[in-house]
Amino acid sequence: MSENPQNQPETEEPESLADPSSDEAVLEELPKQASVARSAGIVSIAVMFSRLLGLVRETLFAFYFGAGFLYDAFIVGFRIPNLLRDLFAEGALSSAFVKVFTDYQVKNDEKEAWRLASLIFNGLAVVLSVICIAGIFLSPLFVKAITYNYLGDPNHFYPPEKAALATLLMQIMFPFILLVALAALAMGVLNTKGRFGIPASASTAFNLVSIVFGLGMAYWLAGGPWEKAVDKIAVPSDASQWAVIGMSIGTLMGGAAQLLIQVPSLFKVGFRFSWKLSFRDEGVRRVMRLMGPAIVGTGAIQIKVLVDTIVASGIDGGASWLNYAFRLMQFPIGVFGVAIGTAAIPTLSRLASEGKLDKFRNTLSDATKLVLLLAVPSACGLIALGTPIVSLVYERGQFDAFDTNMTSWALTAYSIGLAAYAAIKVVSPAFFALDDAKTPMYISVASILVHVPTSFGMMQLLSTVGVSPERPNGYGHVGVALATSVVATVNLLVLSFFMRRKIDRLNGRDVLSSLVRIVIASAVMSVAAYGTYYLLAGYFGTKTLRVQLVEAFVPMAIAGVTFLIVAKLLRIGELETMYKSLSAKLRRS
Repeated sequence: MSENPQNQPETEEPESLADPSSDEAVLEELPKQASVARSAGIVSIAVMFSRLLGLVRETLFAFYFGAGFLYDAFIVGFRIPNLLRDLFAEGALSSAFVKVFTDYQVKNDEKEAWRLASLIFNGLAVVLSVICIAGIFLSPLFVKAITYNYLGDPNHFYPPEKAALATLLMQIMFPFILLVALAALAMGVLNTKGRFGIPASASTAFNLVSIVFGLGMAYWLAGGPWEKAVDKIAVPSDASQWAVIGMSIGTLMGGAAQLLIQVPSLFKVGFRFSWKLSFRDEGVRRVMRLMGPAIVGTGAIQIKVLVDTIVASGIDGGASWLNYAFRLMQFPIGVFGVAIGTAAIPTLSRLASEGKLDKFRNTLSDATKLVLLLAVPSACGLIALGTPIVSLVYERGQFDAFDTNMTSWALTAYSIGLAAYAAIKVVSPAFFALDDAKTPMYISVASILVHVPTSFGMMQLLSTVGVSPERPNGYGHVGVALATSVVATVNLLVLSFFMRRKIDRLNGRDVLSSLVRIVIASAVMSVAAYGTYYLLAGYFGTKTLRVQLVEAFVPMAIAGVTFLIVAKLLRIGELETMYKSLSAKLRRS
């Protein structure tokens, strides 16, 4: 197989995460495919463009639909398809398939690996087609279930008009899960072949197509521009409802684009489609055995988000504020956590298959430290600068200053758990690389069971804080977000505990030492960032776009420089590693 050029990764073998000082020593230590650091860099760049377009998409939703009836209905309508997408596609399927497909390449042969890939494609298409058809018919029941009024206030029930619109949107978007699940499977194949750029760019195609075609369909179905809603509770005009229906059609078209953009690369690396279908094949059954526990194990966060939607369903605008905040928080998770996790899974799977436990441990430790280096300061930055960031991204059109305030509070609560969210993207798939999908499943089930009463309790508690005519439910939605962060942090700690038992140790002292220094540098950075914003906010008056840009980006720049200086003084190893890796690469260039 070595003479076949299409089986070679696109990227060269760059420096190790641990010690980039000696190129020769590094190359001896690396597996044959690209290193985690190099691959994560490629994925990060692609994901960054995707997340930026995702923010543009959310900004357009905020501008045209605000936070209220229409966007609440869209969030409810998209919740189940999006949940199933994360369970079948980004979580369970990717982790399970990459492990088995890698084993087939290492222990069997290339022909058998491609046969397995084709069988999984066919089986997935059949199963998810049935689920989509059933979901379309059951959408009214799903909407009713996730909009149950937990507040118990007869004045805050879920309006039947909003439920009807949410049901229609869910029926339109249910096939989305079939398209993106197949796209995720294609991504898994390409990642095991060292191809990371195109798969990571697939979500960029989704955002671009959903924006362009979504807005086009919205204007076409609405018969032109639609009027602004006068408040968050009143039933909007028919034109406005047709417009949000157009955005849901654009979302479905974006899912198709996410799959189609990967098809040429899929055939380029050697994949050949076959019409064979078998659920009794040993490889297919092995993937299914791993997927069963993994559906729960890696989908815990989205299940908790679903719980958040249910708990906040009685708060007018609550679902919208939570979703806008969660989207902002997902930006660093996607750029750092998902990117590093995506790059680490093939390497960890190969090391586990080859029995190289020491290298497995070091790779996992290095990936975790890299996630913390990027996620902790990101979380602190979102907390310190939540208001100017939300204002810059969303505050225009139907999204007003009150929505900015409520969304920024939710963003602060979500950001507390950002580092845990990101690290779970690395630690949880590591269990699948070791052929253990049950441990993260048990941990996730326990965390979900804890999350439900925690979310409900904290929502009720904070619903009594800051109550006013404009805020009849206080900061109840903030309690929902805070519960999610607390449970995610506990989830990560328990996962780490069991991983340590499984591989003897986690290089814990090294990780903890790095974390302490990162937290100190991030705390100093936060003070500098908020102080700069406070001075600028007091100096400027009217919040024009130019002022919003200054109030957001000047503190960000000050924060970045401050963090780098303090991190350098504290000698944070991961930063030194990144600097040396870049320097070595520039010298070779």
